[in-house]
Amino acid sequence: MDEPSVTEPGRPERLERPERSERPVRASAEGAEVAGDAVAAEEAVAAGDAVIATRALTKRYRGGQLAVDGLDLTVPAGSVFGFLGPNGSGKTTTIRMLMGLIEPTSGTARVLGRPMPRAARAVLPRVGALIEGPALYGFLSGRDNLLRYDAADPTADPRTRRARVAAALDRVGLAAAAGKKAKAYSLGMKQRLGLAAALLQPRRLLVLDEPTNGLDPQGMREIRTLVRELAGDGTTVFLSSHLLDEIEQVCTHAAVMARGRLITQGPVAELAAGRRGRLVVTTPDTGDAARVLKERGAAGIVIAGDRVTAQPPDGDLADLNAALVAAGVRVRGFGTERASLEDAFVALTGEGFDVAG
Repeated sequence: MDEPSVTEPGRPERLERPERSERPVRASAEGAEVAGDAVAAEEAVAAGDAVIATRALTKRYRGGQLAVDGLDLTVPAGSVFGFLGPNGSGKTTTIRMLMGLIEPTSGTARVLGRPMPRAARAVLPRVGALIEGPALYGFLSGRDNLLRYDAADPTADPRTRRARVAAALDRVGLAAAAGKKAKAYSLGMKQRLGLAAALLQPRRLLVLDEPTNGLDPQGMREIRTLVRELAGDGTTVFLSSHLLDEIEQVCTHAAVMARGRLITQGPVAELAAGRRGRLVVTTPDTGDAARVLKERGAAGIVIAGDRVTAQPPDGDLADLNAALVAAGVRVRGFGTERASLEDAFVALTGEGFDVAG
């Protein structure tokens, strides 16, 4: 399992602990010095560095568990980058190392062109993050939670605090519930509030760990729309998820993790390129068609109505079609669907995982 997050810097005194043990990432240096360092971070990215770059990044926990194994990751500026993998594949551990919450065992990580965690004071003021759900004060309203988050940021201008909080609440659809106590929020509302906290100031990079967790389908669509808007404004979005469908709908680039290792990365459109999509045969003779497909090496055969779908075998599909006809199967339709991220992942790893929320 991943290590627990570190304690939140700048937590208000004489207040009860927030509901959750995880802590959001916050900058902790004095405002003027942090602002100067942050300019250096922006200049490093402007000079052409990737927004995130890791080399041989590795995390091994006590007891020998290898959570992340030699990760070489490159996130281009301006992308919506999907970090994809099953639960337990090392995604959250990687994010914690990128944000300076835990130290890597070996390897390096650079965020906004600066080494992490050493340059955290320069980097974090330009990064908004929502990792494993927000930490909230349940007895405070959603608005007051955001006001305290903003007050803990040394780079935040107190003169515009209330206006920025109101804008963030409106952007995530919580303006009407701003005065409601956080302990009365649903899981989806808490996710929205955590995202609002990450949007209190303009960010060069937004890091979201499973941002649609707990949201209904409409909420998921709204978050996807918001992510696209942020990317359109020039923010690089790094979004981790175990949902293939979510990544395919919103991301321009993606990386696939499995068992702590990077399997592949690149533009989403290219990840599935060269992969065969599922074979689709339309016929009233579905049983005979399935038998022939199995004999010819097709895998994952599924019958639904008058359709038989399968992972196509190697070889010329025209020969497979001829074999069906020769066996007396009345073929009314024969072809392959467009290859998806799921097809690419299965082809690379032999595994599958959730494809819908």
